[in-house]
Amino acid sequence: MFFRRSKPRPLLLALAAALTLIYLLYPSPAPPPPEAPESVRLAWHMNHLPPRPTFRKSTIDFRRRRPENPPPLPASKPPPPRPDPLPRIQHDFPEAPPPGSRAEARRREVRALFVRDWAAYCDHAWAADALLPLSLGPTEQFNGWAATLVDSLDTLYLLGLRAEFDEAVERVAQINFGSSTAARVNTFETTIRYLGGLLSAHDLSGRPVLLRKAVELGDLLLVAFDTPSRLPVDWIDFRRAKDGRGLLPEGRVVSAAAGTLSLEMTRLSQVTGDPRYFDAVSRISHLFAAGQNDTAIPGLWPMYVSMSHEDVVTGRFFTLGGGADSLYEYLPKMHLLLGGGDPIYESMTRGFLNATSAHLLFRPMLPPGVEDDILISGNVQVDREGNSPVLEPETEHLTCFVGGAFALAGRLLSDPVAVENGARLARGCAYLYRAFASGIMPERLTMVPCPPSASPSASASYPSCEWNSTLYDEETQARREWKEGTPLPFSSIKDPRYLLRPEAIESLFVLYRVTGDEAFADMAWEMFMAVRGGTSTGVASAAVKDVTEVGELEKMDYMESFWFAETLKYFYLIFSPPSLISLDEYVLNTEAHPFRLPSTR
Repeated sequence: MFFRRSKPRPLLLALAAALTLIYLLYPSPAPPPPEAPESVRLAWHMNHLPPRPTFRKSTIDFRRRRPENPPPLPASKPPPPRPDPLPRIQHDFPEAPPPGSRAEARRREVRALFVRDWAAYCDHAWAADALLPLSLGPTEQFNGWAATLVDSLDTLYLLGLRAEFDEAVERVAQINFGSSTAARVNTFETTIRYLGGLLSAHDLSGRPVLLRKAVELGDLLLVAFDTPSRLPVDWIDFRRAKDGRGLLPEGRVVSAAAGTLSLEMTRLSQVTGDPRYFDAVSRISHLFAAGQNDTAIPGLWPMYVSMSHEDVVTGRFFTLGGGADSLYEYLPKMHLLLGGGDPIYESMTRGFLNATSAHLLFRPMLPPGVEDDILISGNVQVDREGNSPVLEPETEHLTCFVGGAFALAGRLLSDPVAVENGARLARGCAYLYRAFASGIMPERLTMVPCPPSASPSASASYPSCEWNSTLYDEETQARREWKEGTPLPFSSIKDPRYLLRPEAIESLFVLYRVTGDEAFADMAWEMFMAVRGGTSTGVASAAVKDVTEVGELEKMDYMESFWFAETLKYFYLIFSPPSLISLDEYVLNTEAHPFRLPSTR
């Protein structure tokens, strides 16, 4: 039987032509800005979904791997939030600044720098772990899983770069976690950069493919816990992991490596409903909690701990710098993510605040004419006999996170003294930037602390002091790291590099959101201008070899993924409307990946 094709009707042809003309003359509206209400953004995206990414399943399904040391059952689930809500964190800001405001102009400048550097990565190192900004080539630092792409997903989304975000998601959906360019996988870096990046981008965009990849990676990371004690290894032997053979935890690791896995694995359990990830990291948290008051400085943990001996107590060197920093950072953040549901995080946070305030913080001696009320965090060494801790007034860029940590913890625990000390610490790191001719803080330096007061009052536990040239000369002569041209008030510059680090702007961002004080935004702008000028190659941004030099700064062929994931993101957020990644709606991991809080507070 044949059907005769009907002739096209003139009315239908006219209607089609009219619709085509409307489409051409009135294109679909642009997406709402990231700071728009979530309901508005989700509604727009549901009606403008991009093509579904091509998901590529990894060649090894680590979920099917039979562990040699299976965890006891049933697995511990993330606890529900406590009945009474946690205190509000963010300052009660007025309405968002109008277009054309100073904050908006500053935000555009940050976005433009990101766009330039992202174009360099796409042109010269697409899908590589990182860009070499001087030689303009790729480098693989973290197993060849496109670290910069994954680490930058949420930044692309927040900056409204939707086409670039969709392109990155398409490539990330094809990462093969069953193959690695390196023989070993670092548990810490893989957790904070890769797993954190996938979870955050999923929380912001709702793309299912990102959660599928996060689950694949979470199952790989569970291999790190396949040890007799169920405590993690610092490095996963990839061949043993694939073959199903168990691993042995190391006898000496930095405390941050073991203590900075909780936020990401907990969020993965919250999103998937699978308790295995939270169950794995909860053992570490309870180990640290049990030993917190048994160390040489109760409330703090030594920089080095032993997973093989389940020992987080033995050790005499204490710091908030590299190797320990994010262990402390995650204490109030876990308290926030769980809505106060597990009391150990509140207890550990209070212990950390008290011990740090008593032993690590100091007020530096400043030159005449400088009257900043600032604090610096140093290091402490305890001798073998357990005598009184001795302060070493050395600080580093990594330590600058602590201002934000103090302010966040202070708000959560209703502790205004902690918030004020957080502000003084954040101002301290801002001072360390502007004290150099380049306007950039070096990686590591030392200062001369003010002598302790005979009887400090409760409101002046860190008393100020006048400049003492004799004391300064004695300190600088005692340090072999001192070099000609070191500016006042620094007694030595132990490492003059700037590695594009984010910790100082991170604390300024948190303090601005907590206090609403515009001075912190102004400090951030001054810092951004110095960093942009001092690191620019004309094509991208590069680390600096020596920030103490005057004039053009010598660059290094180095630009890690955290430049996009953290540094530029924090610069962008501090000049954005406070509704964008509100600290009452999100908690940011140590790589600045925002996780949505599961409970409304």
